[in-house]
Amino acid sequence: MKTNTDRLAWLGHSGFRLSGGRLVYFDPWEAGGPIADIILITHDHFDHCDPPTVRALSGPKTQIVTEPAAAAKLKAEGFTHIKVMAPGDEIEIDGVNIQAVPAYNLNKDFHPRAQNYLGFIVTLDGLSVYHAGDTDCIPEMSEIKAQVALLPVSGTYVMTAEEAVQAALAISPAVAIPMHFNKIVGDDAMARTFAEALKDRLPVEIKPCVP
Repeated sequence: MKTNTDRLAWLGHSGFRLSGGRLVYFDPWEAGGPIADIILITHDHFDHCDPPTVRALSGPKTQIVTEPAAAAKLKAEGFTHIKVMAPGDEIEIDGVNIQAVPAYNLNKDFHPRAQNYLGFIVTLDGLSVYHAGDTDCIPEMSEIKAQVALLPVSGTYVMTAEEAVQAALAISPAVAIPMHFNKIVGDDAMARTFAEALKDRLPVEIKPCVP
């Protein structure tokens, strides 16, 4: 049965919005939209942890979930409803299951393993979504179980499109969606390369960027 991804909106770069009984954002950066119930932030880099965007999407009850460095950055900006996670942790917020998983580089130093940056597996209303964060194709991906995999494809700071193909095959989701392109580094060609390499092997959806 085809997995319906209509509840997922791509906000550009690594930003996504997941709709359902709760409204969940992943790494929103320079993006707008309805007020969030939960904002997930994979790490403290400016293109993933952007306080002005987080403030614009936050209401009195919005919960922020992130790692220690990003939590410190947000607390310095006055945010208080913050839950800190490490890889391997699992929590539930208002019926939304959130698992924190590793995200790190293997052959570059932008996202060291020791920093304990995060990817997330979120299950909302029966749909499980893996947001890889900024990462290479790491061994832990073979243990990821999710219907939808959001994978960076732009290289330089994260895995290349070709490496993302291997990540997708290791995870084997019902649908893979490329991200982390068309801002800072990467372009549409990388997303198309990713999709073409997985043709007849695994469904890929290239999401349009919503305003």
